[in-house]
Amino acid sequence: MADRPSPEEIILYEKDPRTKIATITFNRPEFLNAPTSLARLRYADVLRAANADNDVKVVIIRGVGDNLGSGADLPEFMEGNDNPAVRLAELRLEDDGVGEVTYPPKGTFRNGATISAWYANSQAGNRALQDFKKISIVEAKGYCYGWHFYQCADADLVISSDDALFGHPSFRYHGWGPRMWTWVQMMGLRKFQEMVFTGRPFTAPEMYDCNFLNKVVARDQLEAEVDKYARACARNRPVDTVFQQKMFFEIFKQQQGEYMGSLLSAFFESMGNGVANDDTDDMDMMDAIDSGLSAAVNDNDNKFPPDFRLSKRNRAKED
Repeated sequence: MADRPSPEEIILYEKDPRTKIATITFNRPEFLNAPTSLARLRYADVLRAANADNDVKVVIIRGVGDNLGSGADLPEFMEGNDNPAVRLAELRLEDDGVGEVTYPPKGTFRNGATISAWYANSQAGNRALQDFKKISIVEAKGYCYGWHFYQCADADLVISSDDALFGHPSFRYHGWGPRMWTWVQMMGLRKFQEMVFTGRPFTAPEMYDCNFLNKVVARDQLEAEVDKYARACARNRPVDTVFQQKMFFEIFKQQQGEYMGSLLSAFFESMGNGVANDDTDDMDMMDAIDSGLSAAVNDNDNKFPPDFRLSKRNRAKED
């Protein structure tokens, strides 16, 4: 397993019992704040602790540097294809006291489906914010892709800088993402279909227009605006009332099938290996995995119109 920062270094956490405002900070700017699998587990644990902590009423989620984040650590995920220990660690089964566990072998449906289904579990750190019963505010900026896009969709409030981009690279190389049902609910069917079928990222103004964002401000105003919202939420009704309010909203989301949608998208993700390409020029997921998924996604980016590209550098290029 490659040498990577510890989960505690990637996911920072602090709280102020006086204001009841806590902050989770993604701290891996040199890798666009990509969390490792173990960092996602820590993220889930931190939220679970904050959920029970009487000193916490509001959680702010932000990233160090220019971006909220560009998604998970894809190279690490790819390592799991050849190293079952990576997968078992992500499933919290590497050393859980129950004895040796053998991960399903390549070629079985369960090889991919086991990890895909895990992403619908709050302990996995992909939908942990969905089950959080306090108030959550995401400070969105720069790239808000993949796993970081999940956090924006699951948060109660999202305050964004005007330069933010939202979407999921998976729509380019796979076609699915573990939290798709929630994105349909937040963005609306018409706009989300556009994001899926074109694979293009949406700008902050576009996301505001489809009610995904609460407010868009200039980058230099972002932190102060998030702080203003957090203080207002913290000074409003007591924590017990917030818990009751969140239960009401949770019932509403489950009536719309939020959790069922997570399971369903996990199933479709697990069937991705059965997709046949239309042409030899198509981006092939398995070839991309072998050659390096991140690089393949970036190379494929240049086939799209400049304002449809995922990379900020590629978006600045002329056709």
